[in-house]
Amino acid sequence: MAVAEIVTIGTELLLGEIQDTNSRYIARFLRDIGVDLYRLSTVGDNVQRITATLQEALMRADIVITTGGLGPTVDDPTRQAVAKTFNVPLEFHEELWEQILERYKQYGQKPTENNKRQAYIPANSIPIPNPVGTAPAFAFELGPKVVISLPGVPREMEYLIEHFVRDYLKRRYGLQETVIKPWVIHTISKGESNIDEIIGDLEELSNPTVGLLAHPGQTDIRVTAKASSLAEAEQMMAPVLQRIREQLGKYIYGENDTTLEEAVGRLIADRHVSVEIIEVGTKGEILSKLKSQVSDLANGEFIDSFVSNETLKTLLKESQVQQNADLALGVRLVSNGDKQDLLLVLRGEEIIKEGERSYGGPPGDGQIWAVNSALDYIRRYLIEN
Repeated sequence: MAVAEIVTIGTELLLGEIQDTNSRYIARFLRDIGVDLYRLSTVGDNVQRITATLQEALMRADIVITTGGLGPTVDDPTRQAVAKTFNVPLEFHEELWEQILERYKQYGQKPTENNKRQAYIPANSIPIPNPVGTAPAFAFELGPKVVISLPGVPREMEYLIEHFVRDYLKRRYGLQETVIKPWVIHTISKGESNIDEIIGDLEELSNPTVGLLAHPGQTDIRVTAKASSLAEAEQMMAPVLQRIREQLGKYIYGENDTTLEEAVGRLIADRHVSVEIIEVGTKGEILSKLKSQVSDLANGEFIDSFVSNETLKTLLKESQVQQNADLALGVRLVSNGDKQDLLLVLRGEEIIKEGERSYGGPPGDGQIWAVNSALDYIRRYLIEN
């Protein structure tokens, strides 16, 4: 299978002055035609550094796609760098110059003398006319390898990908459009390292691939299969998904687009239980998420002041009785030095369960972690009873 790298060129990218959207587009394009993308690189407008980057990329990849540096000014050095990489001179192409002249004529403008630089491309390369801009592109082949240099303007780059590069690469490497099927299993209350211990061998698979993505209090397991058809991809994924479900069971709250509040709201609705929430330190986020799912079954209040654990329990009991709620959840999140402490109290006719836990991650993620932990407290009780 062909392997590719992307090299984006432009000092403005390194300075953070513009955002690189080209790499994302090209990466998805390569994925769709069955080319494995192994690396992305960004380099400034310097011939020596671009040349070194291209030489290194060609040692690893079959296909190197560059964007940027094809303009008419002296700080547009991609043509020179590619020529230097392959030890060939730049060569003037009259037909490219005619196309540039025609483009400026359509704009009602005259090109300047430096625009003529854009008609020079590395000798022996394949010209790629650019009908939507003034910068011609080109492809340089050497044995099984190729460097394809495209404009940095996203609209022009995308046009040339779809009208030249796609068919060119499919012909050259015998590629076929590939189906990429992703599937995400959402877990909670089980850390990334714990999950890695359980399904670590699955993460070594090459197709389908299995990867973990940690969030505050949650870990997503992403399974991705690459095949010639959707049915084949789903068949490849099935045993992997089944094993994950079997081994992580109660820690899984949903898959793909299912959110935690949707999963909890569905359980509350299915069992038709009313829930009273008293929150301290979480800004009412728990109640807000539940009300977005089961507005008629979730009520409560947010207390924006310090209360002790015992006071919270008293308020929770009083509020539950007043609202005649089947369940009541008390939540108290407080900062304690470099960590945040969470108290969770769940009541039915009496206190069903009570737990304390601490979070030592980034302070800004503490509330997200607490909200997720509280919602899971309800979820775990409902699925176990």
